[in-house]
Amino acid sequence: MNSTEVMEILLVEDNLGDVLLAKEALKDAEVVHHLNVVHDGVEAEEYLFRRGRFSQAPRPNLILLDLNLPRKNGRDVLSDLQADAALRRIPLVVLTSSREEQSVVDGCDPAKTLYMVKPTTFSALIEVFRQIQAFWASAMTN
Repeated sequence: MNSTEVMEILLVEDNLGDVLLAKEALKDAEVVHHLNVVHDGVEAEEYLFRRGRFSQAPRPNLILLDLNLPRKNGRDVLSDLQADAALRRIPLVVLTSSREEQSVVDGCDPAKTLYMVKPTTFSALIEVFRQIQAFWASAMTN
C-alpha cells in the first residue's frame, strides 16, 4: 500500500462532537480518506451488510467502531463482523473511552484489529489518526 491510497473509512459513532473532531483530525493528520458515518450499531450493520438505504454503500477498507452505541452496541457489531468471513478481513479499530474493555478484541486477528482509547486532546487525536493510518497500511499488506 502506498501512502497516497485512499482509505475508505466507515466511522460508527453516535456522538456528533466526536464525529466532527474525527473529521478535523483526519484532515489535520493529512490522512487521504473518504469518510462515511453511521450513528448506531443497527445502521453499522445495515451499511456493512449493504441492506436497505445502504444497498449501494462502498465497501470500507477500514472500520472505526465505538463500543458504546445506541440500538445495538459495538460489542454485538464486533461479534457479527467476526462471524462474517468477508467483513472480518477489513481492518478494524475499536475506539472507546475505557482501557478496561480491551478484552472485547480477544480472539480477533491482531493484524487486523486495533484497540484504542479515545484521546482527550485534539493534538493527541491527530496522532491517533496517524497511528491508525500506519496500522491500516500494515493490515492491508497482511
